[in-house]
Amino acid sequence: MGKYILKTTKTGVKFDLAATNGEVIGTSEVYSSETAAKNGIESVRKNAPIANIEDQTVEGYEEAKNPKFEIYEDKAGEFRFRLKARNGEAILASEGYKAKASAKNGIESVIKNSDSEIEDRTE
Repeated sequence: MGKYILKTTKTGVKFDLAATNGEVIGTSEVYSSETAAKNGIESVRKNAPIANIEDQTVEGYEEAKNPKFEIYEDKAGEFRFRLKARNGEAILASEGYKAKASAKNGIESVIKNSDSEIEDRTE
């Protein structure tokens, strides 16, 4: 099982979702409080397993309903994904991947690890 790692930043609290091997699969935005970050984790737990997948790299793609994973290409030509909650807020974003298949594997890993424990590293 992976884990959510809660961390303090200069401007608030964020979390990373790490896979069993310790690789970070996705990162949250920075929240104003630890409670808000934990609510973000709950949102990932609730939304990831039922999220649709919207592949924005395909021409004329069909827009999926929230919650959803959006696969897109960044300015550097790398593939990324973000998980959006029912309300359309982005709750988790990935790093860049060279191959779209790797981004899809990242989504599968988020779903598989969405029920992980929290490791609190806040100060």
